[in-house]
Amino acid sequence: MVRVSFPQVLQRHVACPPVDVEARTVREALEAAFAVYPRVRGYLFDDGGALRQHVTVFVDGDVVTNRTTLAQKVRAEARVDVLQALSGG
Repeated sequence: MVRVSFPQVLQRHVACPPVDVEARTVREALEAAFAVYPRVRGYLFDDGGALRQHVTVFVDGDVVTNRTTLAQKVRAEARVDVLQALSGG
């Protein structure tokens, strides 16, 4: 199963511990995680269904470069990590 994990900063607002899901692509992994944690979707995707600008997704430590479709294939034991950039100063 694919392990999807969310940043600690997000977990302060929404309960979303790591979850194991069945998926063949990054998009499928995230959609399966949203089925478990529906409130997370609004933090990561805009109203048009696009990944928000400040969100980055990694698969096994490598950045997902196609942010539009998230169609990158994932292996059955992959780790999908979602990170949010912090700003301020």
